[in-house]
Amino acid sequence: MSSRYIRQTSLKDFGPDRQSKLFEAKVLVVGLGGLGLPVLQYLNAMGVGTLGLMDQDVVELHNLQRQVLYAEKDLGRLKLDVVHEKLKAQNSQTTFKLHDTFLTKENALGVIKEYDLVVDATDNFPTRYLINDSCVILNKPFIYGALHSFEGHVSVFNHQGGPTYRCLYPEMPNAEEIPNCNENGVLGVIPGIIGTLQALEAVKVLTGIGEVLSGKLLLYDGLNQQLSKINFKTNSTNKKITQLQDFYEPVDCDIVPSVSAKTFQSIRESNKVFTLIDVRTNEEFKENHLDEAINIPLSSLDAIEKHIDSNKEVYIICQSGKRSELALKQLRTVHPDLTFYHILGGMNKMMTVCP
Repeated sequence: MSSRYIRQTSLKDFGPDRQSKLFEAKVLVVGLGGLGLPVLQYLNAMGVGTLGLMDQDVVELHNLQRQVLYAEKDLGRLKLDVVHEKLKAQNSQTTFKLHDTFLTKENALGVIKEYDLVVDATDNFPTRYLINDSCVILNKPFIYGALHSFEGHVSVFNHQGGPTYRCLYPEMPNAEEIPNCNENGVLGVIPGIIGTLQALEAVKVLTGIGEVLSGKLLLYDGLNQQLSKINFKTNSTNKKITQLQDFYEPVDCDIVPSVSAKTFQSIRESNKVFTLIDVRTNEEFKENHLDEAINIPLSSLDAIEKHIDSNKEVYIICQSGKRSELALKQLRTVHPDLTFYHILGGMNKMMTVCP
């Protein structure tokens, strides 16, 4: 065994045999953001033999506050390429498998079946439920991590007959119940703490040491430096999943009128008269906005009355399109005679089509 890992193999309760288990292991990390990066850096350094990297995002400026593997010179590059380069430089003995895609219903089972363990380092509910259901079907454990403001959660699901994610959260929340990350945010150091805890749970599952967080949800409060645990039981019904659902999105049968960023840019360049409402926070609006936009935060939609004209179509924009969709649903119940559209992808997309 390489002297590279001597500080681990010299541990009485770890030793060369467990180091060999790490080397033989194949771990898929879904998401190369605030959680995925510390997970990968530690698993790579500790000698996990094969690491799967899955993401299709690019590095953006707002990532740097918490995704500390990236640097300013990486802005605009694929996260997958940057992480691969840096992890190879960290440990040349590791085998890397690159998945230049997001996890979808179409690829989940085919990708996950090649790995021993999945680490959920995502930031959205649909992907978590997709990971869970795929792991139940394939009988694979997965390490869960989640973030909110100054807090984080960690657990291990589907481990040796233990509970699944659906045993803790049976059904996906609807769109109104899902926290909005653009408004709530997260303190930069919290993902590093939670991601490191996820890496530790992965090592425990792979090597058999310690007590795994199966049937236990670890709650971390960064402001008070408090850790607590909640126990939960297996619901046998959730272990009987045999096929993936038709789709993995919050259930919403309502058709929401929308336009693409490209279409809206064409409207801006025409002579058409319209009203544009930006429902982001005042702070976000001050940072950047479209010239025609009127800032009315989602929490203050009542103030829209004095800005709307029944003869003009109303377009609604936010950062990513989520808040604008919610705003549209609220406004058209109050103003059924007006025509509303929300802009898909919000300012994120508009910045790619504006000259």
